[in-house]
Amino acid sequence: MWQHNYTPIHGSLIASSLVAALPIFVLLYLLGVRRTQAWIAALSGLGTTALVSFFLYGMPVTRIVAAAAFGAAYGLFPIGWIVIWAVFLYRLTLDTGKFEAIKHSLRSLTRDPRLQTLLIAFAFGAFLEGAAGFGTPVAVAAAMLAGLGFSPFHAAAICLLANTAPVAFGSIAIPIVTLAGITGLPLMRLSAGVGRICAPVSLIVPGYLVVVMGGWGALARVFPAALLCGVTFAGLQFVISNFVGPQLTDLIASLCALGVLVVLFMVWKPKDHHKYEDKSEAKAAAADIGAQHSIGQIFLAWSPYLLLVVCVLLWGWQPMTKPLNSVSVPIPWPGLHNLIARVPPVTAKVSPYAAIFNLNWLSASGTSCMIACILSCFALRVPPLQALKIFLSTMRQLTFSLITLACVLGLAYLMNYSGATGTLGLAFAATGASFPFFSAILGWLGVFLTGSDTSANALFGNLQVVTATKLGFNPVLMASANSAGGVMGKMISLSSIAVAAAATNMAPGDEAKLFRFTLKHSALLAIVIGLITVFYTYVAPGLQP
Repeated sequence: MWQHNYTPIHGSLIASSLVAALPIFVLLYLLGVRRTQAWIAALSGLGTTALVSFFLYGMPVTRIVAAAAFGAAYGLFPIGWIVIWAVFLYRLTLDTGKFEAIKHSLRSLTRDPRLQTLLIAFAFGAFLEGAAGFGTPVAVAAAMLAGLGFSPFHAAAICLLANTAPVAFGSIAIPIVTLAGITGLPLMRLSAGVGRICAPVSLIVPGYLVVVMGGWGALARVFPAALLCGVTFAGLQFVISNFVGPQLTDLIASLCALGVLVVLFMVWKPKDHHKYEDKSEAKAAAADIGAQHSIGQIFLAWSPYLLLVVCVLLWGWQPMTKPLNSVSVPIPWPGLHNLIARVPPVTAKVSPYAAIFNLNWLSASGTSCMIACILSCFALRVPPLQALKIFLSTMRQLTFSLITLACVLGLAYLMNYSGATGTLGLAFAATGASFPFFSAILGWLGVFLTGSDTSANALFGNLQVVTATKLGFNPVLMASANSAGGVMGKMISLSSIAVAAAATNMAPGDEAKLFRFTLKHSALLAIVIGLITVFYTYVAPGLQP
């Protein structure tokens, strides 16, 4: 059994971590400096990782190929599987002309793009994150904003920024459940810890989105909406995560945020709303809606998304989960499963590194999206031949995005199985008294590499606990910081960028621009999470979970 060696360069952690980080430097250089297309950058990063794995860590070639293939398979299923059907659902409404009715119904509620951002990107996106996760909220919300007239770049950027607050409790709290399983820490204490770190950030995210869109002046004009949205979501996120449990946190908080926004839009408008609809335009729009789209037609147009919500909730409903999971096929990955050993201090003892590909073809979130798409075809009376043409067009649209997903997950898994990620984790763990800050940054790095808060928790959760115990810190707080910090890495992971670019049909050259745009916001918010963790550690230890 081949064993990890986390300090392969003469036992030096610093030198080893610098070389282990080469794939990250390659990605940053190609995307941030050379402005290379995402799929080329991801493929180059994967090649660099293979070279580092072979020459630095001495990983056998068969293991390198197996690990990269394992990650690529995960990139295509379940992540790519979700993207395909989420984009197909949007294309279904678009190509059948139903999206016009959706657009008119939303514009009748508000024509203000700042308020549409709060409603769709933040609140509706948070609901989809809580119910499904794994790329669904970015794919669906970004496609909807693009359909409402947002440029593909801005639709993608806004949805990536919005998909921060709810991620730690996404997909019925899978990241926190995974963290509890990996670390052996109490689920409720971890839920409370993540809630206490994330809630202050969730409070400001709606306003932050508006500032990014139009500056501080724009926020001043829609401040009541941003404040009400943030207070509702953050308040309930804190209360539910601390006193009820993690599974319902996102669902309850997002539904309440949606509800208060809808009610607010009915009784209040920003002072500068005339920029988006003056009286004559409003009358013309009202006449247009009345003439072209009855209530029944609007309901029919929304039916695909209503079916999506129903299917996603059913797939997450506990009585449904067990029978759906019963047909899953666990596949020990050939040439990799239990053929590599992880060693202390990354793990408590030498232990085989499992590599099980869970072919949960029925219980996967993407399958719930697929069922919603099939039902939508019946509801909209789409002929089978037309549905097939839309599907083939969707697949052509997604070709390079799926390549990006496969390459970047292959890169992440290869770094994990070669030991490179462990080397980087140990480098962060060596920061001593400043570890509470870097604990959150480690989670941020983990999600940047893997594209998943769940994967980052599985990767670094135990390392956080081991290091915290050695340094005398609260292990629950450090593990919680890993998950909370990871939330901010979601917007810069290449898998998330590929999903957003695919959903909005963004020009390939804009993906690098999108990465550079989100990077500065991601780093800033990750620093905020780190400072909140430091606050709980040193300033207000009595507030720790």
